[in-house]
This record gives sequence, C-alpha cells and structure tokens, in this order.
Amino acid sequence: MKQKARALLYAFMAAAVLLLAVFTLNQIASAARLLEALVPYGGIGFTALSAGVLLWLLTAALRFLSRPRRPPLPKDEASKEMASYARWMGSRMPAHPAHPDPRGKRSELRWVRTNLKLLEADALGATKEMATKNFFVGAFAQSTAYGTTTSLFNMMRLIWRIYTMHHREQNFREFIELSRGVYELLPLSDFQKEEIPAHIKPIIQSSFSNTLSSLLPAGNLLTPFFLNLFMAGSTNAYLTCLAGMITARRCQMTTEEDQREIVQQSMFEAAFMLKEIVRECNPVLSVTISQAVKKAGLESLDTVPTPGGGGIAEGLISHLANSVKHIIRENISTEKEGGEPRS
Repeated sequence: MKQKARALLYAFMAAAVLLLAVFTLNQIASAARLLEALVPYGGIGFTALSAGVLLWLLTAALRFLSRPRRPPLPKDEASKEMASYARWMGSRMPAHPAHPDPRGKRSELRWVRTNLKLLEADALGATKEMATKNFFVGAFAQSTAYGTTTSLFNMMRLIWRIYTMHHREQNFREFIELSRGVYELLPLSDFQKEEIPAHIKPIIQSSFSNTLSSLLPAGNLLTPFFLNLFMAGSTNAYLTCLAGMITARRCQMTTEEDQREIVQQSMFEAAFMLKEIVRECNPVLSVTISQAVKKAGLESLDTVPTPGGGGIAEGLISHLANSVKHIIRENISTEKEGGEPRS
C-alpha cells in the first residue's frame, strides 16, 4: 500500500511539472512572437532572457533542495573514518563564543568535542526554556486545537534553534530529515505498548513531586481539577524536553554507538529536566489557579440574592451562599496579612 501511494504521488508530481512546463513554454513563445512583430530581434532577446531566468530558478531550486555530502558515520572512536568525520563536523559547526581556542584547528577531534560540549549546554538551556512554555500551554489549553498547534509550533522552533546552533549553513532537506528523525523517536509515533510505562513514569513522578493539598485551598475538592492541569502540563513539557534532547543528540553524533544510545540517554535527561521544570512551575500554576478560583467563587456568590420573604428553600440557599462568601473573604484577607512582612 505504501509503495502504491508513493508511486501515485510521484506520478502526480511528474504530471504537474509537465503541465507547468508546457504552459510556461507556450506563454513564452506567445510573448516572443508578439515582441518579434513589434521590435526586430525582440522575440530572440525575450526567449534568451526567459531561458536565463528559468535556468537561474532551476539552479536555485536544486541548491535549496540538495543535501550536503556527509561522510559515513564511524563505528567507534578508534575507527579510521573518525578523522575525516571530525574534519567534516568542524567545517560545518560554528565556533562557540566561550571556546578556549575558537581559531584553533577545526579538523582536530579535541577541538570538535570541546565545541560540542559548549553547544550542548546552549541546547539544554533552549530546551528547558521552550519546555517551560509548553508546560503552561498544556496546562491551560490542554487538548484544544490551539494548544496542540502552539505546542507543535514551539517544538519545531526548538528543533530549528538547536539545528542552527550546530550548523553555520542551514539546509532545508537536512532540517526536514532531522525533524522527521526526531518525530520517529518520540513516543506514540510508532505505538508500542511496552514502551509506554517508561515514558509515563517521569510524568507521574513529576506531577506528584509537590503535595497538592499543601499548595491549594480546599485540596480535597479541587485536587482532581488541579491534577488534570498538572498532568497535561507535565506531559506537554516532557515531550518537548524529549524532542530537544533527541535533536541535540542527533546533531552531536560522532559514532554509531552514539546513534544507538540516543533514545535511552534522551529519556534519562528529559526526565531529570522535567522534575526541575515542574518544581519551578507548580507554585506559579497553583497560586494562579487558586486566585482565579477564589475570585470566580466570590463573583458567582454575589449573584445569589440575600434572604428575603421567599420560601424556606430560598432562604437556606441564600444564607449558605452568604456564609461561604464570608468564609472565602476571611481566608483571602488572612493570606494577605500573613504574606506581608512583619515589623
């Protein structure tokens, strides 16, 4: 089925290119005949100009879609191909500003490894920054179309940012292949149920890293609501961390051994970073939602009429609403007084 679909796609693309070429040549020929009738040798000049422009377009398209030559990946550090691969990596990556010898020999493996360590630190910082943003996107937007689109866009921005860190000259086809490789290594891209527990474990551990009842008012009642927010945010942040780690590992591969360890090493580092992100984001999310819940509760209770001459049920409801409103206001004033510095 996959081969048939690919053959159909190639045939459709070939037919589209053929029709476009026929239409373009027909229009050029018509314009050349018109100019030939108006200006001597105008048709020949226009045809030559059109041919030059088309050749320029074709050359630019081939350069844009071409993939840079890459030497074979060495099996290990002792392989004889290691020297040529290190020379190739050194010629493509930019020198980090903090490199102790930025103008040194890029062909040396020692220079390349030092530069890769510095670039890895920048990639980790960019990953944590984007994963923190996606934590709040996942917590507040959850499974909405806006949340999904924003999270995906942030992940693509992260992949592009890490890719540009490791390459002085960017290539469209190389970036697409890198993005595809990152996607294929993410969980659920190729569903295998035996891999799910390994990815769920760090999300659960990070979500329960703080005691919700100690962070939130009326924890017994609001815990399910807040837990959904924490779980959605942690899941989104974990996937972003994993995407950033995999991208950095793929950009820093020097041997086939590194290629085999990409997933396991990335999962370990993503779980560790996720704990830091949740530890920093949990208090912010808890305070924000708590204040919103209190404010929404007061505003909704204000709409309940005061006890009047109605029935017994109406009087009970009004009395209960005013009592709850009074309790919430007392809690808010107590928290404000407790948060002020004592003299």
